[in-house]
Amino acid sequence: QVQLVESGGGLVQAGGSLRLSCAASGNILFIDARGWYRQAPGKQRELVATITNGGSTNYADSVKGRFTISRDNAKNTVNLQMNSLKPEDTATYYCNIRLGAFNYWGQGTQVTVSS
Repeated sequence: QVQLVESGGGLVQAGGSLRLSCAASGNILFIDARGWYRQAPGKQRELVATITNGGSTNYADSVKGRFTISRDNAKNTVNLQMNSLKPEDTATYYCNIRLGAFNYWGQGTQVTVSS
């Protein structure tokens, strides 16, 4: 069993910052990749940022330079530091981990950025 628990969402004004955290537990000895995705109402879920076991990162163009993904293997967490937030960043953010052929998702945490 694998469980992902997210925290850190909230309401901020444009230009503000939030830090999201995702704690993983269960049979997670062989995580291949970790990432954050988001979904706004009426839109498809999209990739925000990913990080591999080797530390390689990938960001959506819309967040590049503003968001930073990181991981702590000892704590089994993946974090997303979000700076210079914009109203268009408003969405439900989901944590994701990949173990071989399987993908696991968190419950989602709401991020709302007011103008």
